[in-house]
Amino acid sequence: MKITLIRHGETKGNFEKRYIGATDEPLSSKGIGEIKQNLEKHVYPKADIVIVSPKQRCIQTAKIVYSTKNLRICDQLQECNFGRFENKNYIELSGDKDYQNWIQSNGTIDFPDGESIVEFKSRCIRGFEECINLYDRLDIVFVIHGGTIMSVLEKFGFPHREYFDWQIKNGNGYTGEWKDGKLHNLTKLF
Repeated sequence: MKITLIRHGETKGNFEKRYIGATDEPLSSKGIGEIKQNLEKHVYPKADIVIVSPKQRCIQTAKIVYSTKNLRICDQLQECNFGRFENKNYIELSGDKDYQNWIQSNGTIDFPDGESIVEFKSRCIRGFEECINLYDRLDIVFVIHGGTIMSVLEKFGFPHREYFDWQIKNGNGYTGEWKDGKLHNLTKLF
């Protein structure tokens, strides 16, 4: 069973280095262009089923790459709600004491008025497991978010790597084989 995790294309907020989680932001024209270029280079694998976050940036990416073929939405695979940090960048947050505490914790403390990292990771893992069990033996492509990918791969990637070690650029992703409850032979798409 082949599993591919693709991060959605670039948005304006991604370009501006903003924390875009709960914000339902569309792809930028640059993001659309990059996804189309990747498609022309045949970097995206075929899929029996495509599972997406309900955010429009993921749906747009999936529709560009896979049309509407077997598109399924999984609410649990949404990005983290960054609370008071949502839609702001590090420059705008530089004087915020809560932000400084979060940075000093290496991103391990909860987002003020947002989602806890533990809850976020657990939600992503539950959603991924449900999809894997529901579509057993099919080649699945997930078009999701950077944080979602990092959560899934921290739990299921083999060999194990830490959360931030799985960072991936917009439009790129990982593909691997699902075997014995782990993702093996993981490689970047490009």
